[in-house]
Amino acid sequence: MLKPGDVVLAKFVGATGMKPRPTVVISTDLYQSTRPDVIVAELTTQVASATAPTDYVLQDWSAAGLHFPSAFRLYLNTLQIGTPMVIGHLSNRDWQEVQARLRLGLAVT
Repeated sequence: MLKPGDVVLAKFVGATGMKPRPTVVISTDLYQSTRPDVIVAELTTQVASATAPTDYVLQDWSAAGLHFPSAFRLYLNTLQIGTPMVIGHLSNRDWQEVQARLRLGLAVT
């Protein structure tokens, strides 16, 4: 089962067709045990444009299995549980900052 904070590659429609994109799992074990999907949020290499209050530039991007400096964006999507490929996991400090951005952008405490 995928874990919150896992970094996974997922295929998304882009300008030139399907493209694998890095995302971070944000759904819980409970959600995934009762649903056929997983909730993910976008990771982007466009770190210079990650300036919104709900964006966060990852500090430990390399340790998370990413090849380039990357930022979290509060752009959510769902994937079928069997489709994403795990490439890493966010560090504790990056995961805590991502959770803080989720609280800022979503009506949850």
